[in-house]
Amino acid sequence: MREPPFAGRLGRAAVRLAAAFAVIALATAPSMSAEIRVYSSGAPAEVAKALAARFADATGHRVSLTSATIAEIQQKLAAGEPPDVVILPSPAIEARDKAGMLRKGSRVDLARVGIGVAVRAGANLPDVATVDSVRRMLIEARSIVHPDPQGGGFAGAELARMMARLGVAEIVKPKVMFMFAIGGGLAAVAKGDIEIGLFNISEILPAEGVTLVGPLPAELQSYITFSGAVHVASTVPDAGLSLLRALSDRGARDAWRTGGFEPLRGDP
Repeated sequence: MREPPFAGRLGRAAVRLAAAFAVIALATAPSMSAEIRVYSSGAPAEVAKALAARFADATGHRVSLTSATIAEIQQKLAAGEPPDVVILPSPAIEARDKAGMLRKGSRVDLARVGIGVAVRAGANLPDVATVDSVRRMLIEARSIVHPDPQGGGFAGAELARMMARLGVAEIVKPKVMFMFAIGGGLAAVAKGDIEIGLFNISEILPAEGVTLVGPLPAELQSYITFSGAVHVASTVPDAGLSLLRALSDRGARDAWRTGGFEPLRGDP
């Protein structure tokens, strides 16, 4: 039986109307929660985890943070395991940005951290207030641990330069061990196996069984600024950008300070 001429037009109109409602529904529906994978070097990891948990509660997104050395993160990236967000020292972020590994315009500077002195909890606290007292501490210590200058990090290289400036590099060489804080360096101090640990302050503060004696004096201090960016291969770049905004928001500054970081220049 032949249908009336207007029946086909009504059917086509109904299809178009249904399609329009579908578009409106998609535009107004709440966004789906995302799984945001983060690779972070050790120093900012604890603060980033705390802020990421706050972000997850507020947004419904899930954040999975992997903490590793810069060399280990580079190995993961080379093996084809791209995260959504990377948090690294600013020079490392800049190098990866120039190599086209990061989403353009996504870089955010977070905070900076200095190097501190750690001893076993309950041990006598050495004087670290002046250049001379730090030199004396290094000479008199029975053992010292700090990050490997050749391990891809920044603190270890700065500490090696500091010891050379102090004229004690050859004196302390026999008693220095190279270990990262997240690779057992602070655990060795906590057990009493090593007397003095030199690490980023943000890594010392949350470690169990150790005490932060204090930062290195200004004349010897080296700061590392950390930045975050969205990886170019991220499948959830918008969620990654939202996380970075939360990490760098004014409301996050107290968390960075509590974690041993200092505000950047011009950041009150």
